[in-house]
Amino acid sequence: MLHEQFKPKTIRRKIASVKAFTHYLLIQEVIEINPFNKIDISFQEPTILPKTIPLNVINNLLTCAYNSLSQAETDYQKRCTTRDIAVLKILFATGARVSEICNRTPSSVDLTNHTIKIFVKGSKERMIQIENDDVLKPLQTYYDLFQEDIKSCGFFFVNKLHHRLTEQSVREIIRKYTAMTEYNIHITPHMFRHSFATLLFEEDVDIRYIQKLLGHSSITTTQIYTYVAMSKQKEILSTKHPRNKIKVNAE
Repeated sequence: MLHEQFKPKTIRRKIASVKAFTHYLLIQEVIEINPFNKIDISFQEPTILPKTIPLNVINNLLTCAYNSLSQAETDYQKRCTTRDIAVLKILFATGARVSEICNRTPSSVDLTNHTIKIFVKGSKERMIQIENDDVLKPLQTYYDLFQEDIKSCGFFFVNKLHHRLTEQSVREIIRKYTAMTEYNIHITPHMFRHSFATLLFEEDVDIRYIQKLLGHSSITTTQIYTYVAMSKQKEILSTKHPRNKIKVNAE
């Protein structure tokens, strides 16, 4: 059985491939009847909740990055670590996709007005405000250090070869500082996006604002974070509810 060997999305792709092939055979008159027209192949996919990063882990991650900056012995190490901090801060502050971060141009990052313009599919764009000094200052420090490279490269985030910082480089940055923490977990750039959305939802931010910030065209996509918040709520109530401290001797 396919369900015993593959995940639902893989099964759907395999079925779609076979259906397309049999449809082609029908058009080419190799077969007279498409068997898939009479077979019900629909099935319910399980809901897969987005993986988030606990706040204490994010804090520890940034602490390790700042410790590395304070211990930097060369200008090269200082520059790279300053950039790393700016990347980590902007990932969590904006909830942007890693590709959106790497493709930022200097004109799309306005540190004076504290805004970042992000372009998405279909020639759409969204504007995200950054009003936290703890995010703005590292971005400004990074820009001051890399200003010439940024102008020459044409992208806001630059790698050691003075080219656009790649998505893989961002993953390596996260992996580097995660290894310095006490947590044995795998963190991806997209988990910052999930954490951004989930934590906003837990702070009672309207889901339509979150949808706009994430750049989702449909609110259905954003609603997945309500499941994450409910899962967290269940965990809190089961472990932190004061009723757990009350012991009643029932006879």
